[in-house]
Amino acid sequence: MRSPGSSFPHSNEPLIRTFVRAIALLAVVVPSGMRGQQPVSRDQAIEAAVSRGARAAVARADTLIGAAQLLTARSWDNPSLAASYSKAPPNYHAIVDLPLDVTGIRGARIRAAEAGRLASQYRFEFERASAALDADTSYTRALAAQERVRLSRRNAKDADSLRRMAVIRRDAGDASELDVLLATVNAGQAANLAIADSVTLISSIFDLQTVMGLDTTRIAIVPSDSLTMPPLTPPNAIPEVALPIAAARQMLSAANLSVSVQRRSLFAPFSLQAGIEWGDPGLTGVLPTFGLSIPLPLLNRNRGPIAQATAERERARAQLSLALFQTQAAIGRARRERAVALEKLQRDRVLVESANQVVAMSLVAYREGAQALPAVLEAQRNARDILSQYITDLADAWIATATLRLYSLTAPAR
Repeated sequence: MRSPGSSFPHSNEPLIRTFVRAIALLAVVVPSGMRGQQPVSRDQAIEAAVSRGARAAVARADTLIGAAQLLTARSWDNPSLAASYSKAPPNYHAIVDLPLDVTGIRGARIRAAEAGRLASQYRFEFERASAALDADTSYTRALAAQERVRLSRRNAKDADSLRRMAVIRRDAGDASELDVLLATVNAGQAANLAIADSVTLISSIFDLQTVMGLDTTRIAIVPSDSLTMPPLTPPNAIPEVALPIAAARQMLSAANLSVSVQRRSLFAPFSLQAGIEWGDPGLTGVLPTFGLSIPLPLLNRNRGPIAQATAERERARAQLSLALFQTQAAIGRARRERAVALEKLQRDRVLVESANQVVAMSLVAYREGAQALPAVLEAQRNARDILSQYITDLADAWIATATLRLYSLTAPAR
Protein backbone atom coordinates (compact mmCIF):
# COMPACT_ATOMS: atom_id res chain seq x y z
CA MET A 1 0.00 0.00 0.00
CA ARG A 2 1.41 3.37 -1.06
CA SER A 3 1.86 6.23 1.31
CA PRO A 4 -0.15 9.46 0.91
CA GLY A 5 2.78 11.18 -0.74
CA SER A 6 2.67 8.77 -3.71
CA SER A 7 -0.33 10.44 -5.37
CA PHE A 8 2.06 12.16 -7.85
CA PRO A 9 4.37 9.31 -8.88
CA HIS A 10 5.58 10.99 -12.10
CA SER A 11 6.04 14.55 -10.83
CA ASN A 12 9.73 14.02 -10.01
CA GLU A 13 10.80 12.73 -13.44
CA PRO A 14 12.33 16.10 -14.57
CA LEU A 15 14.23 16.27 -11.32
CA ILE A 16 15.56 12.74 -11.78
CA ARG A 17 16.61 13.52 -15.36
CA THR A 18 18.47 16.61 -14.10
CA PHE A 19 20.19 14.51 -11.49
CA VAL A 20 21.25 11.90 -14.05
CA ARG A 21 22.74 14.62 -16.28
CA ALA A 22 24.68 16.05 -13.33
CA ILE A 23 26.08 12.63 -12.49
CA ALA A 24 27.06 12.09 -16.13
CA LEU A 25 28.79 15.48 -16.24
CA LEU A 26 30.64 14.67 -13.03
CA ALA A 27 31.81 11.34 -14.42
CA VAL A 28 32.92 12.66 -17.82
CA VAL A 29 34.14 16.23 -17.45
CA VAL A 30 36.20 15.90 -14.29
CA PRO A 31 38.33 12.86 -15.23
CA SER A 32 38.86 14.18 -18.78
CA GLY A 33 40.61 17.29 -17.43
CA MET A 34 42.83 15.35 -15.03
CA ARG A 35 44.12 12.47 -17.15
CA GLY A 36 47.70 11.90 -18.30
CA GLN A 37 49.31 14.65 -16.23
CA GLN A 38 52.78 14.51 -14.71
CA PRO A 39 52.81 14.01 -10.93
CA VAL A 40 54.68 16.83 -9.18
CA SER A 41 55.79 16.92 -5.56
CA ARG A 42 55.92 20.04 -3.40
CA ASP A 43 59.72 20.24 -3.62
CA GLN A 44 59.64 19.93 -7.40
CA ALA A 45 57.07 22.72 -7.67
CA ILE A 46 59.18 25.00 -5.47
CA GLU A 47 62.34 24.25 -7.44
CA ALA A 48 60.61 25.02 -10.74
CA ALA A 49 59.22 28.31 -9.40
CA VAL A 50 62.64 29.40 -8.17
CA SER A 51 64.52 28.40 -11.33
CA ARG A 52 61.97 29.30 -14.03
CA GLY A 53 59.54 31.70 -12.37
CA ALA A 54 59.32 35.31 -13.56
CA ARG A 55 59.61 36.72 -10.03
CA ALA A 56 63.04 35.22 -9.41
CA ALA A 57 64.20 36.28 -12.89
CA VAL A 58 63.41 39.94 -12.16
CA ALA A 59 65.30 39.75 -8.87
CA ARG A 60 68.25 38.12 -10.64
CA ALA A 61 68.38 41.03 -13.07
CA ASP A 62 68.38 43.42 -10.10
CA THR A 63 71.57 41.81 -8.78
CA LEU A 64 73.21 42.27 -12.18
CA ILE A 65 72.38 45.97 -12.03
CA GLY A 66 73.91 46.22 -8.55
CA ALA A 67 77.09 44.52 -9.73
CA ALA A 68 77.32 46.84 -12.74
CA GLN A 69 76.89 49.90 -10.51
CA LEU A 70 79.73 48.70 -8.27
CA LEU A 71 81.94 48.17 -11.32
CA THR A 72 81.15 51.70 -12.46
CA ALA A 73 81.91 53.17 -9.03
CA ARG A 74 85.33 51.50 -8.93
CA SER A 75 86.43 52.96 -12.26
CA TRP A 76 88.97 55.79 -12.41
CA ASP A 77 88.56 58.99 -14.41
CA ASN A 78 90.52 58.95 -17.61
CA PRO A 79 93.32 61.47 -18.12
CA SER A 80 93.04 63.94 -20.96
CA LEU A 81 95.60 65.22 -23.46
CA ALA A 82 95.52 68.78 -24.78
CA ALA A 83 97.70 69.84 -27.74
CA SER A 84 97.95 73.48 -28.88
CA TYR A 85 99.92 75.77 -31.19
CA SER A 86 100.87 79.40 -30.68
CA LYS A 87 102.72 81.88 -32.95
CA ALA A 88 104.92 82.98 -30.09
CA PRO A 89 107.73 80.63 -29.20
CA PRO A 90 107.66 78.00 -28.00
CA ASN A 91 105.10 77.19 -30.68
CA TYR A 92 103.96 73.73 -29.65
CA HIS A 93 102.35 72.66 -26.37
CA ALA A 94 101.21 69.26 -25.06
CA ILE A 95 99.58 68.96 -21.63
CA VAL A 96 98.26 65.85 -19.86
CA ASP A 97 95.48 66.45 -17.31
CA LEU A 98 95.31 63.72 -14.62
CA PRO A 99 92.27 63.88 -12.29
CA LEU A 100 93.00 63.43 -8.59
CA ASP A 101 90.59 62.05 -5.97
CA VAL A 102 91.57 64.50 -3.27
CA THR A 103 88.19 64.73 -1.50
CA GLY A 104 87.62 60.93 -1.34
CA ILE A 105 84.68 60.89 -3.75
CA ARG A 106 85.66 57.58 -5.31
CA GLY A 107 85.89 55.79 -1.95
CA ALA A 108 82.46 57.07 -0.86
CA ARG A 109 81.05 56.17 -4.27
CA ILE A 110 82.42 52.63 -3.99
CA ARG A 111 80.98 52.17 -0.49
CA ALA A 112 77.59 53.44 -1.68
CA ALA A 113 77.61 51.04 -4.64
CA GLU A 114 78.70 48.16 -2.39
CA ALA A 115 75.77 48.86 -0.06
CA GLY A 116 73.43 48.95 -3.06
CA ARG A 117 74.84 45.65 -4.32
CA LEU A 118 74.28 44.04 -0.93
CA ALA A 119 70.73 45.39 -0.88
CA SER A 120 70.07 43.90 -4.32
CA GLN A 121 71.55 40.59 -3.16
CA TYR A 122 69.28 40.54 -0.12
CA ARG A 123 66.28 41.40 -2.31
CA PHE A 124 67.24 38.63 -4.68
CA GLU A 125 67.37 36.08 -1.86
CA PHE A 126 64.06 37.33 -0.49
CA GLU A 127 62.42 37.23 -3.93
CA ARG A 128 63.65 33.68 -4.45
CA ALA A 129 62.17 32.76 -1.09
CA SER A 130 58.97 34.62 -1.99
CA ALA A 131 58.76 32.68 -5.25
CA ALA A 132 59.18 29.50 -3.24
CA LEU A 133 56.41 30.70 -0.90
CA ASP A 134 54.11 31.37 -3.87
CA ALA A 135 54.75 27.87 -5.17
CA ASP A 136 54.30 26.34 -1.71
CA THR A 137 51.05 28.24 -1.15
CA SER A 138 49.70 27.41 -4.61
CA TYR A 139 50.63 23.76 -4.12
CA THR A 140 48.87 23.67 -0.75
CA ARG A 141 45.73 25.20 -2.24
CA ALA A 142 45.83 22.71 -5.09
CA LEU A 143 46.14 19.86 -2.58
CA ALA A 144 43.22 21.27 -0.59
CA ALA A 145 41.14 21.55 -3.75
CA GLN A 146 42.08 17.97 -4.64
CA GLU A 147 40.96 16.74 -1.22
CA ARG A 148 37.69 18.65 -1.55
CA VAL A 149 37.08 16.99 -4.92
CA ARG A 150 37.59 13.57 -3.38
CA LEU A 151 35.28 14.50 -0.52
CA SER A 152 32.59 15.90 -2.77
CA ARG A 153 32.72 12.91 -5.14
CA ARG A 154 32.38 10.56 -2.17
CA ASN A 155 29.47 12.65 -0.89
CA ALA A 156 27.85 12.49 -4.32
CA LYS A 157 28.13 8.69 -4.33
CA ASP A 158 26.72 8.49 -0.81
CA ALA A 159 23.86 10.78 -1.77
CA ASP A 160 23.09 8.62 -4.78
CA SER A 161 23.12 5.50 -2.57
CA LEU A 162 20.73 7.22 -0.18
CA ARG A 163 18.46 8.10 -3.11
CA ARG A 164 18.42 4.48 -4.25
CA MET A 165 17.66 3.42 -0.71
CA ALA A 166 14.73 5.84 -0.58
CA VAL A 167 13.41 4.47 -3.89
CA ILE A 168 13.63 0.88 -2.61
CA ARG A 169 11.84 1.80 0.61
CA ARG A 170 9.17 3.67 -1.33
CA ASP A 171 8.58 0.71 -3.61
CA ALA A 172 8.33 -1.48 -0.52
CA GLY A 173 5.78 0.88 1.01
CA ASP A 174 8.03 1.96 3.88
CA ALA A 175 8.69 5.52 2.60
CA SER A 176 6.80 8.27 0.88
CA GLU A 177 7.33 9.95 -2.46
CA LEU A 178 8.48 12.98 -0.51
CA ASP A 179 11.47 10.99 0.77
CA VAL A 180 12.43 10.15 -2.80
CA LEU A 181 12.14 13.81 -3.81
CA LEU A 182 14.26 14.93 -0.89
CA ALA A 183 16.89 12.30 -1.58
CA THR A 184 16.93 13.20 -5.30
CA VAL A 185 17.34 16.92 -4.59
CA ASN A 186 20.12 16.16 -2.12
CA ALA A 187 21.90 13.91 -4.64
CA GLY A 188 21.65 16.59 -7.34
CA GLN A 189 23.10 19.22 -5.02
CA ALA A 190 25.95 16.89 -4.08
CA ALA A 191 26.71 16.29 -7.77
CA ASN A 192 26.71 20.03 -8.47
CA LEU A 193 29.06 20.65 -5.55
CA ALA A 194 31.40 17.97 -6.87
CA ILE A 195 31.44 19.63 -10.30
CA ALA A 196 32.10 23.06 -8.76
CA ASP A 197 34.94 21.66 -6.62
CA SER A 198 36.44 20.05 -9.71
CA VAL A 199 36.43 23.38 -11.55
CA THR A 200 38.11 24.98 -8.52
CA LEU A 201 40.76 22.26 -8.60
CA ILE A 202 41.50 22.93 -12.26
CA SER A 203 41.85 26.66 -11.54
CA SER A 204 44.19 25.92 -8.63
CA ILE A 205 46.39 23.76 -10.83
CA PHE A 206 46.53 26.50 -13.46
CA ASP A 207 47.62 28.94 -10.74
CA LEU A 208 50.34 26.50 -9.71
CA GLN A 209 51.53 26.11 -13.30
CA THR A 210 51.70 29.89 -13.63
CA VAL A 211 53.94 30.16 -10.58
CA MET A 212 56.12 27.33 -11.89
CA GLY A 213 56.52 29.04 -15.26
CA LEU A 214 54.64 26.34 -17.20
CA ASP A 215 52.16 26.61 -20.05
CA THR A 216 48.64 27.42 -18.83
CA THR A 217 46.72 26.42 -21.95
CA ARG A 218 46.30 22.88 -20.64
CA ILE A 219 46.64 20.95 -17.40
CA ALA A 220 50.17 19.54 -17.42
CA ILE A 221 50.73 18.53 -13.78
CA VAL A 222 48.91 17.02 -10.84
CA PRO A 223 49.97 17.30 -7.17
CA SER A 224 51.33 14.02 -5.85
CA ASP A 225 51.85 14.82 -2.16
CA SER A 226 49.28 14.39 0.58
CA LEU A 227 47.80 17.15 2.71
CA THR A 228 49.15 16.02 6.05
CA MET A 229 49.79 17.91 9.27
CA PRO A 230 52.38 20.72 8.97
CA PRO A 231 55.52 20.73 11.12
CA LEU A 232 54.54 21.29 14.73
CA THR A 233 57.65 23.37 15.51
CA PRO A 234 57.27 26.79 13.87
CA PRO A 235 60.28 28.48 12.21
CA ASN A 236 62.01 31.04 14.40
CA ALA A 237 61.29 34.28 12.55
CA ILE A 238 63.40 37.26 13.70
CA PRO A 239 62.06 40.49 12.21
CA GLU A 240 65.08 42.64 13.13
CA VAL A 241 67.45 40.78 10.78
CA ALA A 242 65.00 39.52 8.18
CA LEU A 243 66.03 39.96 4.56
CA PRO A 244 63.64 42.87 3.77
CA ILE A 245 64.96 44.78 6.79
CA ALA A 246 68.58 44.07 5.87
CA ALA A 247 67.98 45.24 2.29
CA ALA A 248 66.30 48.44 3.47
CA ARG A 249 69.17 49.17 5.86
CA GLN A 250 71.70 48.74 3.10
CA MET A 251 69.71 51.09 0.89
CA LEU A 252 69.70 53.69 3.68
CA SER A 253 73.47 53.30 4.04
CA ALA A 254 73.89 53.75 0.29
CA ALA A 255 71.70 56.86 0.39
CA ASN A 256 73.78 58.37 3.22
CA LEU A 257 76.97 57.76 1.27
CA SER A 258 75.38 59.25 -1.86
CA VAL A 259 74.75 62.48 0.05
CA SER A 260 78.43 62.54 1.05
CA VAL A 261 79.45 61.97 -2.57
CA GLN A 262 77.37 64.90 -3.78
CA ARG A 263 78.64 67.23 -1.07
CA ARG A 264 82.26 66.31 -1.78
CA SER A 265 81.65 66.89 -5.48
CA LEU A 266 81.45 70.61 -4.74
CA PHE A 267 85.26 70.80 -4.89
CA ALA A 268 85.85 68.28 -7.63
CA PRO A 269 87.54 67.45 -9.82
CA PHE A 270 91.07 68.36 -8.80
CA SER A 271 93.59 67.54 -11.48
CA LEU A 272 97.35 67.52 -11.92
CA GLN A 273 98.70 68.93 -15.17
CA ALA A 274 102.01 68.05 -16.75
CA GLY A 275 103.27 68.78 -20.23
CA ILE A 276 106.03 69.87 -22.56
CA GLU A 277 106.68 72.78 -24.90
CA TRP A 278 108.98 72.96 -27.85
CA GLY A 279 109.59 74.96 -31.00
CA ASP A 280 111.60 77.89 -29.54
CA PRO A 281 114.43 78.81 -32.00
CA GLY A 282 116.57 80.06 -29.19
CA LEU A 283 116.39 76.83 -27.21
CA THR A 284 117.18 73.27 -27.96
CA GLY A 285 115.05 70.40 -26.69
CA VAL A 286 111.74 70.60 -24.87
CA LEU A 287 110.57 72.57 -21.86
CA PRO A 288 108.60 70.82 -19.11
CA THR A 289 105.47 72.43 -17.64
CA PHE A 290 103.55 71.59 -14.49
CA GLY A 291 100.26 72.84 -13.06
CA LEU A 292 97.33 72.16 -10.77
CA SER A 293 93.64 72.60 -11.61
CA ILE A 294 91.37 73.65 -8.74
CA PRO A 295 87.58 73.99 -9.19
CA LEU A 296 85.95 77.25 -8.15
CA PRO A 297 82.31 76.69 -7.05
CA LEU A 298 81.10 80.16 -7.93
CA LEU A 299 78.24 79.54 -10.38
CA ASN A 300 77.26 75.97 -9.50
CA ARG A 301 77.32 74.81 -5.88
CA ASN A 302 75.82 71.39 -6.72
CA ARG A 303 72.60 72.21 -4.86
CA GLY A 304 70.34 70.19 -7.14
CA PRO A 305 72.17 66.84 -6.83
CA ILE A 306 72.63 67.39 -3.08
CA ALA A 307 68.90 68.06 -2.63
CA GLN A 308 68.03 65.00 -4.72
CA ALA A 309 70.41 62.77 -2.73
CA THR A 310 68.98 64.13 0.52
CA ALA A 311 65.43 63.39 -0.63
CA GLU A 312 66.44 59.85 -1.63
CA ARG A 313 67.97 59.39 1.82
CA GLU A 314 64.70 60.42 3.48
CA ARG A 315 62.84 58.03 1.22
CA ALA A 316 65.23 55.21 2.14
CA ARG A 317 64.72 55.98 5.83
CA ALA A 318 60.94 55.86 5.38
CA GLN A 319 61.22 52.59 3.43
CA LEU A 320 63.24 51.09 6.27
CA SER A 321 60.52 52.00 8.76
CA LEU A 322 57.86 50.63 6.41
CA ALA A 323 59.78 47.38 5.85
CA LEU A 324 60.22 46.90 9.60
CA PHE A 325 56.52 47.52 10.22
CA GLN A 326 55.35 45.27 7.38
CA THR A 327 57.73 42.47 8.39
CA GLN A 328 56.63 42.56 12.01
CA ALA A 329 52.98 42.64 10.96
CA ALA A 330 53.43 39.71 8.53
CA ILE A 331 55.22 37.60 11.14
CA GLY A 332 52.64 38.38 13.81
CA ARG A 333 49.76 37.61 11.43
CA ALA A 334 51.34 34.32 10.33
CA ARG A 335 51.95 33.26 13.93
CA ARG A 336 48.35 34.01 14.91
CA GLU A 337 46.92 32.25 11.86
CA ARG A 338 49.08 29.21 12.47
CA ALA A 339 48.13 29.01 16.14
CA VAL A 340 44.42 29.39 15.34
CA ALA A 341 44.58 26.81 12.54
CA LEU A 342 46.37 24.24 14.72
CA GLU A 343 43.90 24.79 17.54
CA LYS A 344 40.99 24.33 15.16
CA LEU A 345 42.58 21.19 13.74
CA GLN A 346 42.57 19.58 17.18
CA ARG A 347 38.83 20.16 17.47
CA ASP A 348 38.22 19.19 13.85
CA ARG A 349 39.69 15.73 14.39
CA VAL A 350 37.23 14.99 17.18
CA LEU A 351 34.34 16.48 15.24
CA VAL A 352 35.16 14.51 12.08
CA GLU A 353 35.16 11.22 13.94
CA SER A 354 31.92 12.03 15.73
CA ALA A 355 30.23 13.28 12.54
CA ASN A 356 31.15 10.11 10.65
CA GLN A 357 29.71 7.99 13.45
CA VAL A 358 26.50 10.03 13.40
CA VAL A 359 26.16 9.53 9.64
CA ALA A 360 26.71 5.79 9.89
CA MET A 361 24.22 5.43 12.74
CA SER A 362 21.65 7.59 10.92
CA LEU A 363 21.88 5.48 7.77
CA VAL A 364 21.36 2.28 9.77
CA ALA A 365 18.42 3.83 11.60
CA TYR A 366 16.84 5.04 8.34
CA ARG A 367 17.35 1.66 6.67
CA GLU A 368 15.55 0.02 9.59
CA GLY A 369 12.79 2.64 9.59
CA ALA A 370 13.74 4.07 12.99
CA GLN A 371 14.65 7.55 11.74
CA ALA A 372 13.29 9.97 9.15
CA LEU A 373 15.20 10.96 6.01
CA PRO A 374 15.69 14.66 6.94
CA ALA A 375 17.74 13.61 9.96
CA VAL A 376 20.03 11.54 7.71
CA LEU A 377 20.43 14.43 5.28
CA GLU A 378 21.27 16.80 8.12
CA ALA A 379 23.87 14.36 9.48
CA GLN A 380 25.49 14.04 6.05
CA ARG A 381 25.51 17.82 5.58
CA ASN A 382 27.16 18.37 8.93
CA ALA A 383 29.79 15.73 8.23
CA ARG A 384 30.55 17.28 4.83
CA ASP A 385 30.92 20.77 6.31
CA ILE A 386 33.16 19.53 9.11
CA LEU A 387 35.43 17.63 6.72
CA SER A 388 35.62 20.64 4.41
CA GLN A 389 36.54 22.86 7.34
CA TYR A 390 39.22 20.36 8.38
CA ILE A 391 40.77 20.58 4.90
CA THR A 392 40.64 24.39 5.03
CA ASP A 393 42.31 24.50 8.45
CA LEU A 394 45.05 22.13 7.25
CA ALA A 395 45.76 24.39 4.27
CA ASP A 396 45.78 27.51 6.47
CA ALA A 397 48.28 25.90 8.85
CA TRP A 398 50.58 24.97 5.96
CA ILE A 399 50.41 28.46 4.43
CA ALA A 400 51.10 30.18 7.77
CA THR A 401 54.05 27.87 8.42
CA ALA A 402 55.50 28.62 4.97
CA THR A 403 55.11 32.36 5.59
CA LEU A 404 57.01 32.08 8.86
CA ARG A 405 59.71 30.13 7.05
CA LEU A 406 60.06 33.01 4.56
CA TYR A 407 60.63 35.60 7.27
CA SER A 408 63.00 33.27 9.13
CA LEU A 409 65.58 33.85 6.40
CA THR A 410 68.08 36.37 7.74
CA ALA A 411 70.99 38.27 6.26
CA PRO A 412 74.49 37.08 7.22
CA ALA A 413 76.29 39.11 9.86
CA ARG A 414 78.75 41.65 8.44
